[in-house]
Amino acid sequence: MDPLNGNDWLQTVRFNEQGLVAVIAQDVNTKEVLMMAWMNAQSLEETVRSGQAIYWSRSRGKRWHKGEESGHFQNVKEVRLDCDGDTILLMVEQVGGIACHTGAPNCFFQPLQQKDGVSVWGNQHGENNASS
Repeated sequence: MDPLNGNDWLQTVRFNEQGLVAVIAQDVNTKEVLMMAWMNAQSLEETVRSGQAIYWSRSRGKRWHKGEESGHFQNVKEVRLDCDGDTILLMVEQVGGIACHTGAPNCFFQPLQQKDGVSVWGNQHGENNASS
């Protein structure tokens, strides 16, 4: 069965003015939120067809096959659309356990912390990163 049978499903997605939709990648087993990225209609169709996460890189202005250079592919197990139709959730198997370009398991390793009465962003090493 062709996962793209018809295109009604794609027309339901509310892409922004730039033709993009926000995408959250979540580990299918641990439920850990891994990263946030963007997709255009073509990359979303390609993701559904291939079973691997294909994003749109805003900074490079081109298609971005997650893991193409690093080997840290995201095998897509399920695709969900939020209630407003403007955010996609990918339930993925993260190959190699690394989702972030920094080499971290996920992109959300900077908790907002209080230090001497000031809010600062912490980092994965427990240090403060006030410039972020």
